[in-house]
Amino acid sequence: MDEFRGLLERHVRPDGATAIDGVRICRSDQHGGPRTSMSGTVLAVIATGGKRLALGERVFDYRVGQYLVASVDLPVTGHLLDDEPGRSSLGFGMTLEPAEIAELLLTGGPVTAPPPAGPGIAVSDAPAELMDAIVRLLRLLDRPQDRIALAPLVKREILWRLLTGEQGDAVRQLGLADSRLSHVRRAVRWIRENYPHPVRVDDLARLAGMSVSAFHRNFQDVTAMTPLRFQKQIRLQEARLLLARGSKDITTVAYEVGYRNLSQFSREYRRQFGVPPSLDSLQRHEDELPELVRASGFPGRARRS
Repeated sequence: MDEFRGLLERHVRPDGATAIDGVRICRSDQHGGPRTSMSGTVLAVIATGGKRLALGERVFDYRVGQYLVASVDLPVTGHLLDDEPGRSSLGFGMTLEPAEIAELLLTGGPVTAPPPAGPGIAVSDAPAELMDAIVRLLRLLDRPQDRIALAPLVKREILWRLLTGEQGDAVRQLGLADSRLSHVRRAVRWIRENYPHPVRVDDLARLAGMSVSAFHRNFQDVTAMTPLRFQKQIRLQEARLLLARGSKDITTVAYEVGYRNLSQFSREYRRQFGVPPSLDSLQRHEDELPELVRASGFPGRARRS
């Protein structure tokens, strides 16, 4: 763990990027309140500090020595844990690509039947084999002559450790085209791409290839929300981002994200972020990393709450 922390300290950059594709090193501090963002599909490991993430009514704490897997791109709220005042959080993140997981499943032996769809976020203690592979990947940042050839191999080993570890079912479903998780992800993707438009649950269920009752159950198992609440979260996050740019008024932003009633928009915005849109001041811009990213390596756009 000491070497892991030292490598992160040496290579952390303000934008979180590294020379290895899909790998981020991110730092966050205690300034400001909880922040909302989209999680992305990632592996995240913390080297210092601790984080608390909220997904709907579910809360996930993870600390040094633990890893977090997000198997669906979900709207989450994150902040540093209060029991470590004054500390910053430093972490490693690696994007989980479904195609790479599918390829590993095809070459790594028989695939078991898809398990029931579970939560889209999970936390476990990090085994020594996983941490060893992550440290070897980070060492390649100091060895550019080895990086091109070896980084893909070590990333593949990290995926294998995840697949054979405690959260293997969640990671495995990312790579299975016919898993329940992949079916829910189709609906999640549709909502993300069409959030301003009305949502019909019957249509989403059809898109996911499920009955309405099965779709409701699996969607809530994965996202901890109903489809309509999920859509509302996306609308409000996008509205906050548009307002942060400062080029559009509140009425225009409300309309663009799908609201037809300005009073309803202001009421739900205040409930979500604690202040009405007319008073909300967001100091970050679209291309900055959210607080969640800085602590966990998550990709995403900044939305501060």
